[in-house]
Parts: sequence; structure tokens; C-alpha cells
Amino acid sequence: MASIELAFKRLFDLIVSSMALIFLSPIIVLIAIAIKWDDHGPVLFIQDRVGKSRKNFPCYKFRTMVLGAEKIGHGLTVVENDSRITRVGRLLRLWTLDEIPQLFNILKGDMSIVGPRPWVSTQAAYCPLEDARRFNFKPGMAGWAWIHGRNSLPWEERVRLDLWYVDNWTLWLDFSILIKAFVLLLRRDGVYAAGDESRAAEAQESRVIVDQWRTDNSSSILRQAQDVAVEKYALQAVQEDALSG
Repeated sequence: MASIELAFKRLFDLIVSSMALIFLSPIIVLIAIAIKWDDHGPVLFIQDRVGKSRKNFPCYKFRTMVLGAEKIGHGLTVVENDSRITRVGRLLRLWTLDEIPQLFNILKGDMSIVGPRPWVSTQAAYCPLEDARRFNFKPGMAGWAWIHGRNSLPWEERVRLDLWYVDNWTLWLDFSILIKAFVLLLRRDGVYAAGDESRAAEAQESRVIVDQWRTDNSSSILRQAQDVAVEKYALQAVQEDALSG
């Protein structure tokens, strides 16, 4: 029964993604022209993500940030008033239009319309064995965690909701998630991570500690951080949602 339902899920993905790309084709062209006109940079932001069975795939998004954004400012952490977001990118992020190219990922079979959000390899590396079943499903454009707060949720809560989805998946659950996702798109809730610039700065400082720890291969670096909050951010820094274009 499960295999039949999964086959229907794939068929649903193919039908919806194909129809959406046809319907949105004029908007896709206009967005591509706007991004190119804005700063003459590439239209797409392509980043390796971890999919079903931990297989990597190139994830497509419209570029919404300046070139080399991951190396300046807050690194991989994106805040609401981030100066690295382009003029066009701010509008795309507000309405989640930057994720339209992921419809091509769905056609290719890398992603699904509904599923846990795709992680980068850094995030997947810190996924404990007991949570690894989240990789039993293809990542999705919308998901159970997505409709319960998106980026505003704490990391642990996102993982918990992803696991609930995997453990309780049905086709009807996918349909209900998709319907609620449309409503949330209009409300524009949870586009950015909870917190402000100061939290992002703390995360960036802790990321430096983690990078040094990886280089030195010594836990003594982490022990030098006496503040418990800083150590917490050190772990959270490698779990933050990756730069999304």
C-alpha cells in the first residue's frame, strides 16, 4: 500500500510541477530579466543539498543576494534587514518567489512538492542516527515544519516536526499541507529566522570557534568558550539554515 501511495505522490509531483512551470513561465522570464538587470549577476543560485537517502543534488533558487554574500556580513545567517539582499531579492523573498526554480528539481526527481526542507551537507553531518529517518523522504518545497513557522522555528522544533511528518505521512497529509502552504504564502509569515542582528553576530562569532575547532581537531577550543550561551551558538551555527541565494 505504501509503495502505491508513493507512486501517486510522484505522479502528483510531476503533474503539479509541470502545470506550475507552464502557468508561471511569464513570471519566471520577468524575474530572470529583473535579476539580471539589477546587478548583471547570475540569475540562479545553485547550492548542493542533501536529498533522499543522503544523496546530494544541486538545488536551484533565484539569486536574491549579492555575489559572494556567504563570505561577508553574517555569513550563512540571513536576517530581515540584511544589507546583502538585493532590491529584487527582497521582493522575491517576501513572496517566496525565489524558490520557483525548485519546480525543476521536482521534475528531475530530486525533490517533492511536500516534504522536509532540504539540508546542506553541514546540517546533515550533525544529524544524529535516531533522526536520520528524515532522509527517507525526498525534500520538499513545503512541509510540516514549513507550515508551522518556517524559519522562525528553533532548529530542534523543525527537526521534531520533520520526523513527525515522516512517521505519519499519508497522501491526505500532503494535500492538507499544500493547502495551508498557499494560505501562509499570502500571509508571508516566517520568511526570516527569528532573532535580530545581534543574534546573527553571536552566531557568526561562534561559527569562527567551530571552524577553528575543525581545523585544530581539538575540543579544547570549545572549552575555552566559558559562556554557555556562546557554546550553544557554536552548535547552532552549523545548524542554521544555509544561505538561500
